[in-house]
Amino acid sequence: MKRALLILALSALFLSTCGAAPNVGGITPPYVDTGVDPEAWAIIPAGIFPFGQHDHPTSVDYNYEIMITTVTNEQYARFLNEALAAGDIRIGEVEIETGEEIWLEKGVGGFYPGDPYDGYKHEEEIRAGEKLYLPLHDAGLRLSFDGQKFTAIPEYRNHPMTMVTWFGANAYCENYGWRLPTEVEWEKAARGTELVDGRGLPFPWGTHIERNNANFYSSFDLFEKMFGKLGNTTPVGFFNGKTYEGFTTLDSASPYGLYDMAGNVWQWIGNDYPKQHYRHMRGGSFYSYEVDLRVWKYNSAGPQYYSPAVGFRCARDE
Repeated sequence: MKRALLILALSALFLSTCGAAPNVGGITPPYVDTGVDPEAWAIIPAGIFPFGQHDHPTSVDYNYEIMITTVTNEQYARFLNEALAAGDIRIGEVEIETGEEIWLEKGVGGFYPGDPYDGYKHEEEIRAGEKLYLPLHDAGLRLSFDGQKFTAIPEYRNHPMTMVTWFGANAYCENYGWRLPTEVEWEKAARGTELVDGRGLPFPWGTHIERNNANFYSSFDLFEKMFGKLGNTTPVGFFNGKTYEGFTTLDSASPYGLYDMAGNVWQWIGNDYPKQHYRHMRGGSFYSYEVDLRVWKYNSAGPQYYSPAVGFRCARDE
């Protein structure tokens, strides 16, 4: 266990743009209803859009759908209860392997069929077997488990599901016949096709970022103001133009109506790139500086990684 904690701490340090991983264990805000439905989806039409920092014209030749918010704690708890009843997940010690390190961690696990292995110099083989979906005894987890049923902590039920590995995110999407979005799908949904002065939008809502556009490091959103400390998620769809307890947000949806495509939590991406084992994440988080909220920025980690600042959303064919 000590080895697991050390490696995860080092991974968190690598992922964070501001130092060590945030401590969110002692923060419990009130429940805030944003009015945004986490069950809703948006259609992204086929077509060409500017991809990446240099706006390379890239075509997506099919229509697809993507969730307008990240998956919430309440939604993930429902999935876990369904999967537990169906016998698709197991609670207990799950073996975690990364490079030459192997350890056990108590959590939720399920079967993964493995990835193609290219034998590249720094590539780690992702073998078939049981993989960790999420740890059970971590201060950042916003779910409780009484031995029979998972429940979202009430105040956090509409906050993004975090502390979930890539395997856990992938399992949620596949359980409903969906998938994690590819990198191209995610970026098109985030920035659309609009050009300003010949360039694509750097942020989902436009060309500039204000503190009330998104939840990022030192953005001083409602939760930071109320509790006087950094490091917490906001409810999904929070930055929708509403005023909460005197804090007025800007409507920061993407051109297709997606919320939290910048800030709040990093989002796992579905691509399995040849010659590497890392999975990419997009969007930045509450622990990222403004520069990392630009739509082309990405982060990466092994699929066994989890953090209070990492979540996901799903995509599906139209």
